[in-house]
Amino acid sequence: MTKNLCNHLKMLFLTVLLGGFTGIVIWCFLKAVSFCTGLVWEIIPEKTGSRFLIIPLCMLGGLVCGILHKRFGNYPEDLSVVMGKVKNEKHYDYHPMFAILACAFLPLVFGSSVGPEAGLTGIIAALCYWVGDNVSYAKEQSSLYSEIGEAITLGQLFHMPLFGILFVEEDRINPDINDQYKDGEKETVDADTGRSDYRENHPPALSGMSKLLYYGLSTAASFLLIYILNHLFGKSMTGFPSFSKASIHLMDCIMLILYLPAGLIAFLCFEYAEKTTEKISSFTPVILRETFCGLAIGCMGLIVPMVLFSGEEQMAELMTDYGSYAPLFLIGLCFLKLVMTAFCIQFGMKGGHFFPLIFAGVCLGIGLSMIVFSNPADHMAFAAAAVTAVAL
Repeated sequence: MTKNLCNHLKMLFLTVLLGGFTGIVIWCFLKAVSFCTGLVWEIIPEKTGSRFLIIPLCMLGGLVCGILHKRFGNYPEDLSVVMGKVKNEKHYDYHPMFAILACAFLPLVFGSSVGPEAGLTGIIAALCYWVGDNVSYAKEQSSLYSEIGEAITLGQLFHMPLFGILFVEEDRINPDINDQYKDGEKETVDADTGRSDYRENHPPALSGMSKLLYYGLSTAASFLLIYILNHLFGKSMTGFPSFSKASIHLMDCIMLILYLPAGLIAFLCFEYAEKTTEKISSFTPVILRETFCGLAIGCMGLIVPMVLFSGEEQMAELMTDYGSYAPLFLIGLCFLKLVMTAFCIQFGMKGGHFFPLIFAGVCLGIGLSMIVFSNPADHMAFAAAAVTAVAL
């Protein structure tokens, strides 16, 4: 067996192991979030007989997040920041692992209007680099393993394996050879031996087809492990539901005149809310602002609980019971969700913004279709898709 073939088989084996390991981590994390969320929002209030207990509980969650952020840093980092560090710096710091886990976990449990994608990608990237630094062979391709972990995480969270692969790999298939050199490093070749000092210390970039093979095997392993765990112990997360049908009529296409500006307005609202809350939070001490964020989440949980959490469970309820809501309520819910998401992120109960924005876009699309059409059931899927696509 040649050395190249042996190395290739090692890579395949490690990739499959990585896929299974990533799937287990994702499942355990989301299962723990689901259990603790039920404990905080259902079991404790029922046992004590007081719904208002949720306010001090959420304040406690915000207080703990504030202490962790003050001590360890502003985790979880945004999805684009995590991926940027993996692609450009070829490393992601895993030393504050407890803080990375806790800061990704607590906002989801205490009802912050954020998604799990930012926290989980940070956790997986940190774990992959830990493996790379502690397993001699894996160190050569630790960046690749981290990218694979990110692709698996996004594919799992959005229930679309190809989405994770394409999101991570955009514009990176068959990179130019010069892209391998960073920080001004140049390849020099010994005239006598023909050996490259750069290549001895830097593994060559894999071809696009090889990377896709590794992505595919690792993703398949993760989906298989999660399927087995779901079958044995119950689902760790419901995931975003799908509309049963998405009919497209001439009137739907005409209504793009309304849907496209509506999605743009939703985006501008979110952007303005982010900038405004960022300015306000910058003048507030970390622990104080995150405790206040917990207070706001607790109060909102008593008044309008649909604006809390990432939005997938609320969206499933909305798709079946939309007729029990007034169209203007759904439109207002959209913009309240956008503001609440920006507020939670900037005030420290951080997480991803993709999941909440999808829920907000669906609320706005369904609300508009209910205003325009007498039978919105045949049109709301197209409306929700158009508005959400523009907003994202």
